[in-house]
Amino acid sequence: MLYGLGFLLEPENTEHSLHICVDMFQQLTLPMLFAVVMMVVFNRFLSPAVVARFLGRSAGAKGVVLSSLAGILSMGPVYAWYPLFKTLRDKGASVFHVANFVGCRSIKPALLPIVVSSFGWRFTILFLLMSFVIALSVACIVSLVCTDHEKKESVR
Repeated sequence: MLYGLGFLLEPENTEHSLHICVDMFQQLTLPMLFAVVMMVVFNRFLSPAVVARFLGRSAGAKGVVLSSLAGILSMGPVYAWYPLFKTLRDKGASVFHVANFVGCRSIKPALLPIVVSSFGWRFTILFLLMSFVIALSVACIVSLVCTDHEKKESVR
């Protein structure tokens, strides 16, 4: 109704606004659809025991590698992934692995050729290594703080 009224009062501005809304909708549709499909698949095929084994506290190096690769390969806006993160947490994924996933999203393989051609191999390798180390460091800190907070709340 508002766009109809807008077309009557300011047709050019309303048309421009409508194009912006359609563009945003098109950009968000695929990541949101992907997140919903992943949630359905996870709810259907992943049991809490499986998630806890691969991304739980005792997953070890396998869980770090898996959450890092998932973060590196993920695409789209991060907020589209939040419902999936909640589902993983509800099924037993650790705070560390979810935080590591989010931190590793800054490493994008599709952009590597551009980074190498713009800055060179040395910069690119150092940048990737530091991004990975910082993602792990942040995941450790978040895990410590959140685990500490969860323990305090469960005592109450």
